[in-house]
Amino acid sequence: MAEQHNHAHESHEEHGSLKSYTIGYVISIILTIIPLVVVLNDMFSRTVNMVIILIMAVLQFGVQLLFFMHIRDGEAGKPKWNVMGLILGILLVLTIVVGSIWIMMNNQVAH
Repeated sequence: MAEQHNHAHESHEEHGSLKSYTIGYVISIILTIIPLVVVLNDMFSRTVNMVIILIMAVLQFGVQLLFFMHIRDGEAGKPKWNVMGLILGILLVLTIVVGSIWIMMNNQVAH
């Protein structure tokens, strides 16, 4: 019975270590502080501030995926369904956002 329990426990995917979580947490804090400092100190123009915020947000997204959601985990040779699902989700969101912006920009009524 104990062997069955151990075998069942080993079949689950292994999660990150304390070191991995700590590194991800520290990087997340740094990526949060950078745009905060830039905006609060009025270091750049509004456009540059927006670009910095967007870049930090994308990097933060990557850190969350790698360190906390374990997107890189998986056995070799098996399809990574979570990565394919993520890519599909990103494509759907981008299609909706870009399509909505395109419709709003090209739907202006001329007087």
